[in-house]
Amino acid sequence: MERSFVAIKPDGVQRKLVSEILSRFERRGYKLVALKMLQPTRELLEEHYQEIRAIQDLKSKKFFQDLITYMRSGPIVAMVWEGENVVKQGRAMLGATNPQESVPGTIRGDFSITVGRNIVHGSDSVTSAQKEIGLWFREEEISSWDSNDHIWLYE
Repeated sequence: MERSFVAIKPDGVQRKLVSEILSRFERRGYKLVALKMLQPTRELLEEHYQEIRAIQDLKSKKFFQDLITYMRSGPIVAMVWEGENVVKQGRAMLGATNPQESVPGTIRGDFSITVGRNIVHGSDSVTSAQKEIGLWFREEEISSWDSNDHIWLYE
């Protein structure tokens, strides 16, 4: 089974959308295998954004320091979800990075207006997911368990 990293950003936590986001993934049929709330360090965030934007040097971008400040402005809920095609489908559930391009029914389409406050992050590839999960979680923080609904979700 594939795994994906999803993080509810400070605006999503402050707006009390944690349970809504969790329930959407659970209702879809994905299995939560890791969850924690934390206030990330600058170092963790810099490494995270370097990983997901390896092509660009984000540190030199004007918005980078604002992004780090925003992401440190409150707690983040970090999660690992497991299931068939969870990276691609998880991204579809989140909606476009720019909420103005997100359709209603997606998390960003229902709850956000601007890119700078788009509520949630999700891995954009299986490779990114593996790197992000390793960055945000120690191996012993990830649970491996059998879900009783597996036979109702997969052939």
